[in-house]
Amino acid sequence: MAEVKFKGAALHYELEGSPAGPPLVLIHAGVATLRMWDAVVPALGADHRILRYDTRGFGLTSTEDVSFSDVDDLLAVMDAAGIERATLIGASRGGRIAIDAAVEHPDRVAGLVTVGSNPSGFPDVELTERENDLFDVLDDLLAAGDLERLNRLEAELWAAGPTRDVLELDPAFLETAYALNAANVRHAGDAPRAVPIEPPAFERTVDIEVPSLFIVGEHDLSTELAATEYLLSTVPDSSGATFPDTAHLPSVERPAEFVRVLGGWLGAHGL
Repeated sequence: MAEVKFKGAALHYELEGSPAGPPLVLIHAGVATLRMWDAVVPALGADHRILRYDTRGFGLTSTEDVSFSDVDDLLAVMDAAGIERATLIGASRGGRIAIDAAVEHPDRVAGLVTVGSNPSGFPDVELTERENDLFDVLDDLLAAGDLERLNRLEAELWAAGPTRDVLELDPAFLETAYALNAANVRHAGDAPRAVPIEPPAFERTVDIEVPSLFIVGEHDLSTELAATEYLLSTVPDSSGATFPDTAHLPSVERPAEFVRVLGGWLGAHGL
């Protein structure tokens, strides 16, 4: 475990795996911390150098209330770890950061993998009635200041998706989802201001030239499903994988299958 001080933050990161292996940078989802990768790091680290970190406002990273760039934070962590170029693997919000980095700093990106992610600037998608109802409940809890209940229901929404009941989920997976999101409650009072890239990645995905893999869970939300289709249709050297019986967190819910798919793709592209 280590940290790098950068522009008003102490960015917590962990570096492990094979020192001589090709580097992978794992970027967590917005309902998690770097701990979401615990179940996949041992297998991936057998022949890769693994860097993962808590993004600003999450996990063990601390921040002042300053303006910042998620991409600059990512590069600062890579620099601190001595990694010049890597395959970026991002889940949800982490995937958006990875896509932004791929269009802004292509020299630092060897490959790109996202899991249920939208490129920055992706237009609004019409949600289903069920999805709107679920988000209305979360909005009401936020307005009421019930952060503990909000945190649990938010974890349930992304773990189950809008088309499954939480009772269908493996109890151990659901408890992990609760714990991953609960680790961020301590940051509820943080107010760093993320500065978006311009123009947004949505307008630039056709310029991504590295091998790319876009993963999505079968039961993910409408926006994530639509965004994955968009990425596959615009990024030139791309392929996709849909994980059945998962929603927004396939790497947590089905880690062995995730490692199998990702490992095969990495091997096929020499990454």
